[in-house]
Amino acid sequence: MEDGANSGEASGPVRYDLVVIGGGPAGYGAALYAGAAGMKVALVERDKVGGTCLHRGCIPAKELLETAAVWRTVGEAAEFGVNVEPPELDFGVSQVRKQRIVDGLETGVKGLLRHRKVTVYEGTGWLCADRSVEVDAGESDTLRLQGDHVLLAAGSVPITLGGFDRDGTLIMTSDEVLALDEVPPRVAVIGGGAIGCEFASMLSDLGAEVTVLEYAPQIIPGVDADIAKALARAFSKRGITVLTGCQVTGHTPTSGGGTTVQYTTAPRSGGDSGEAALDVDAVVVSVGRRPYPDHLGLDDTEVRLDERGFVVADELCRTSMAGVYAVGDLINTPQLAHVGFAEAIVAVKDMLGEEPAPVDYGNVPWAIYCHPEVAFAGLTEAAAREAGFDVATSKHRFTGNSRAMIVNDTEGLVKIVAEREADGAAGRVLGVHMMGPWVTEQLGQGYLAVNWEATVSEVAALVQPHPTLSELFGETMLSLTGRGLHG
Repeated sequence: MEDGANSGEASGPVRYDLVVIGGGPAGYGAALYAGAAGMKVALVERDKVGGTCLHRGCIPAKELLETAAVWRTVGEAAEFGVNVEPPELDFGVSQVRKQRIVDGLETGVKGLLRHRKVTVYEGTGWLCADRSVEVDAGESDTLRLQGDHVLLAAGSVPITLGGFDRDGTLIMTSDEVLALDEVPPRVAVIGGGAIGCEFASMLSDLGAEVTVLEYAPQIIPGVDADIAKALARAFSKRGITVLTGCQVTGHTPTSGGGTTVQYTTAPRSGGDSGEAALDVDAVVVSVGRRPYPDHLGLDDTEVRLDERGFVVADELCRTSMAGVYAVGDLINTPQLAHVGFAEAIVAVKDMLGEEPAPVDYGNVPWAIYCHPEVAFAGLTEAAAREAGFDVATSKHRFTGNSRAMIVNDTEGLVKIVAEREADGAAGRVLGVHMMGPWVTEQLGQGYLAVNWEATVSEVAALVQPHPTLSELFGETMLSLTGRGLHG
């Protein structure tokens, strides 16, 4: 336990302006922001500071995806006239590098917390009816912290499927995939959302034969349908099989150490649904994450949960218990680390009486690091039409982009969704959807355009540097004015 060992029941609870339960991005983000504002802050974490994102999510996943990207680049080196010996993959070295990055970032977060004078308590914290927090530190005595405000940020855990009991080898969730010491030859990824597509892409690049089984009609629900279709085609070119509209019903382990996954397919063109089976060496269950309020002791408080287990909170992250806030994966908002950061800022500002603007969840940025990458913000074309907008759209592909040609990565497109004005011209930008090289790094200007309610003509007038990948965003905007340069 850090810094708080001098407190205990005998001397009464230690008082803080804010007690945070949970040290993931939303929790430590709130602690850092509150500390910067001069608040006296305690942070309670039962595992490791940094949470799922740092230790079993965003950071390790992206490191392994970068390993896959390097492997892919070396494999294509001959196209640049760079002749290399046939590459060999030492996945253990990548895992060591991954852990070094994770450990370094954890050390950095701890240093920031110390700098902001945040007291960190190692143990399980639960909320009491009087807005105090009890901390069970294992062999140490139970401690009680009293907060003027309490922020709940206990995060989430992977959802599992009935009949698919994870053992870490045959049946895995994201937790186990990120700890693999070798790549299975044949893998079924159940779930074609952001996490499922990232794992499918990584495992395929590293030599696995991958099949994605998705219940919804398209992969990556939430992205524009044109992008989803393009990604499915790109996956198919790479040898990744994508099956949508199918429901997994079970699996039967085989004598060789693998298993046979059974699933049904949705009826097509008026036909009957079909039953099918797939032989694999490993199954990755990636069907989402559930909130994790299990250890917060909420049954004895005024904090309410909804029917799915999320903590009920208003637009400023205030729960039904006065002075208690909830942020991050614990509430029913997009499960993204950067959304957790944003919610943390909103909650702390509200504690300080600064009247913050709520997070606009419909326009937050999304970034998926599969290959090709996917990034988007704002409305899809279908969602814009359903909302009653008269819509104008434009799409341009990276095929003709000079920078994409130079880096030998031309798969993908940019699609802009805009509101059509009365005179027929494209007006306010409603959505930006991208697939292609490094689009996760290019989304910034699209995100700003959507959130600042910029018009197509305003964005089209801005100068894009040449030669860059981001030129395609500018070209797509320019084409919506009716006077594009290259298409």
